[in-house]
Amino acid sequence: MSIAPRLRRLIRATGPVTVQAFMAEANMAYYTTRDPLGVTGDFITAPEISQMFGEMIGLWLAAMWDGAGRPADAIYVEPGPGRGTLAADALRAMARFGCTPQVHLVESSPVLIAAQRERVPAAQWHDTLATVPQDRPLLLVANEFLDALPVRQLVRAEHGWRERMVGLEGERFVAVAGDRPMDAAVPARWADAPPGTIIETCPGAAAVVAEIAGRLARQGGAALLIDYGYDQPATGSSLQAVQGHRKVDPLADPGAADLTALVDFATLAGVARAGGARHLGTMGQGAFLGAMGIAARASALARALPDRAELLAEAHQRLTAPDQMGTLFRVMGLAGADWPAGIGFDKP
Repeated sequence: MSIAPRLRRLIRATGPVTVQAFMAEANMAYYTTRDPLGVTGDFITAPEISQMFGEMIGLWLAAMWDGAGRPADAIYVEPGPGRGTLAADALRAMARFGCTPQVHLVESSPVLIAAQRERVPAAQWHDTLATVPQDRPLLLVANEFLDALPVRQLVRAEHGWRERMVGLEGERFVAVAGDRPMDAAVPARWADAPPGTIIETCPGAAAVVAEIAGRLARQGGAALLIDYGYDQPATGSSLQAVQGHRKVDPLADPGAADLTALVDFATLAGVARAGGARHLGTMGQGAFLGAMGIAARASALARALPDRAELLAEAHQRLTAPDQMGTLFRVMGLAGADWPAGIGFDKP
């Protein structure tokens, strides 16, 4: 559902809005009105590419649970669970090792809740993490959740740093620099950057990771945060939009396309540590899946389903190859104080 007319009226009446507000309004309208996944949607996530992805996640969580002494009250938690495909595949793999946790899904879209209910009918649903039980160990996974949270952008103008805004040029949405000085909000390393430099922060992602970290510190448990992003400081706008499996102008038609931005895993690692969790490490998705044994699983499935061998090989390549999802997508591991280091993160 496009909200362009409403945003145009707002900008004409009150002036440009921040990039953060623009992205928040656009994604609220987008995610609450559709199922964006699959061939008929706008994009495909890793769980929809192959069951192997969810199975590897489930194996990691089950191994963490086993290494922590098999707590009987542990719960599976997934913010932004899409269609429930990842949860279904992970839980199936976990059950093979005796790990059958109660399931809590954090979702606000009625359309996606209906899809999740078909795949994980025994789940309990929450609008936010705040209502997920606070007295049990967490087995948490968030896949392509953080990238959709609104980013704040600052741009270096001729006379100092300004908030990056969205204004109008006729009927067209355009990026403009705000009029209020923002130099005090800029990290020292970027203070003297040349004009045109853009830096991003994501207050929503920091708040989510801080809550997860605090929960892990108090309740125990382990978490995987998987998204496309970077783990070294970077500049530039990473705001992008996908519609019908094609990249489109992120400002063109708010509410009708999926708006995302790269996740700053370097900053989030510090947030997690400050919140009391152990940062196990951050690595490429390909390296993580490789450590979990995805190649052996792909071979086993190909032997059992020879007519799907080519598709399985393509899925394996897409999930792990450096020029596809293997490097751009990062996997961050977090854990409570007394929990194991985790497969893949346990090597020096």
